[in-house]
Amino acid sequence: MFFALAITAGTRREMARSGAAGPAQPPVLWTSVGQVEGHLARNASPAGAFSANSATLAIVARRGEQKVALFNLANASIEKVLHPAVVGLKDLEIYSASFVAPNRLFMMARGAMAAKKRHGSVTPMLGFEWDTTTDSLVGKVDTIGANGFRSARYFPQIGFVGMYKQSTFDLWDPANGRGLEAKIPDLTERPRVYAFSPDGHWLILAQIENAASQDPVVVQLKTDQFVNSLRGHHGAVMSIAFSRDSTKVATACEDGMIRVWSVPGWKLLHTLAGHEGPVHWAEFSPRGRWIASAGEDATVRLWSTASGQLMQTLSESRRPVLTVAFSPNGQYLAATTEHGVFIWKRIRAQN
Repeated sequence: MFFALAITAGTRREMARSGAAGPAQPPVLWTSVGQVEGHLARNASPAGAFSANSATLAIVARRGEQKVALFNLANASIEKVLHPAVVGLKDLEIYSASFVAPNRLFMMARGAMAAKKRHGSVTPMLGFEWDTTTDSLVGKVDTIGANGFRSARYFPQIGFVGMYKQSTFDLWDPANGRGLEAKIPDLTERPRVYAFSPDGHWLILAQIENAASQDPVVVQLKTDQFVNSLRGHHGAVMSIAFSRDSTKVATACEDGMIRVWSVPGWKLLHTLAGHEGPVHWAEFSPRGRWIASAGEDATVRLWSTASGQLMQTLSESRRPVLTVAFSPNGQYLAATTEHGVFIWKRIRAQN
């Protein structure tokens, strides 16, 4: 069944034990709203899946179904299903759907050529805008990541698509078609993970091919030079996230830890331990008071940014959790596995 929905609104579950030493955990802070088949952004921040007014969450259907559900967060229900399509393509696989306007989504997708002579040929990554009111294409379809560019992903905090090729990052704004370029002369191998600070001052790189160290490297964009590294990781860094005010950065690591660093001092502020196995994703709440993390252990964990204390463990999932994000108003939290999206609502405390 497409977009099967399990509603659990109003159910306040007891928190799972973290196994960490310390005082008893506080009362429940987040309660489950529901679960929907599908996924949010893959290999990129899913924060853009929330509308700017935090009323709607865009959920992409499972592979093989060219559909995007608009989930009403207040009513915990699917209010509309979109059917994105591109002329000349079939089997469109949508990787992300991010709000760029109240009634407009920016989608990244690939598809197979429908023409007989090119039948079965898969396109590079495509980017296009989709009107949620009329369920129709807006403007043209752009090719992203062609001509050797790789690691294309959309960064909702800065509103740009980033992609990499031969020491150069291209940043493209799908709203107006404008682009920026950052050439890092000392970067000679592709980074699989990277993040730009919202203030435009910093770029952090991780999983650099053939690198001697697994520690992320800091680039100052003003000079396009390496200026520091975030030392002490005992495994591959799976994701990097800046706080909205660009004063902190969190790294989620294969070694089961989330590390929180100061910016621009690059000092380790906290090491967040509690996940059993790799941590796939970590993200700050809008006001920076919380960090949410997504783990291979099928849990989402919420931490105090100030103290590093584990505040709550959300264990509705039975599969590894890949990404997690807060709504713009901090009232909702969404996480995705390979095939399911879980949604929670905040019931007390500040974001």
